[in-house]
Amino acid sequence: MSELAPKVGSWYRNLEDGRLFEVVAMDEDDGTIEIQYFESEIEELDTDTWGELVLEFTAAPEDWSGPYDDLISDDMGDTEDAHHPQNWSDPMKDFD
Repeated sequence: MSELAPKVGSWYRNLEDGRLFEVVAMDEDDGTIEIQYFESEIEELDTDTWGELVLEFTAAPEDWSGPYDDLISDDMGDTEDAHHPQNWSDPMKDFD
């Protein structure tokens, strides 16, 4: 059982599955805790569920790419042949 209190902005590791997450919001009136996993998935927990988790505090991940792992190069658009205007002094000239 978790003896750690949830704190917005803090990172935790679930020792049961190894997943990292950050507490992003809390609603004390509803008794809910919103967490965002490193991979980008968001989940809402009630305080009873939080208490059942086996957690440890951890530092924020240094690898910022976690939420973007699913992107492939085609998702980034045409990065090889970027459009550059002929006349940089009037960038609006190319628009109709």
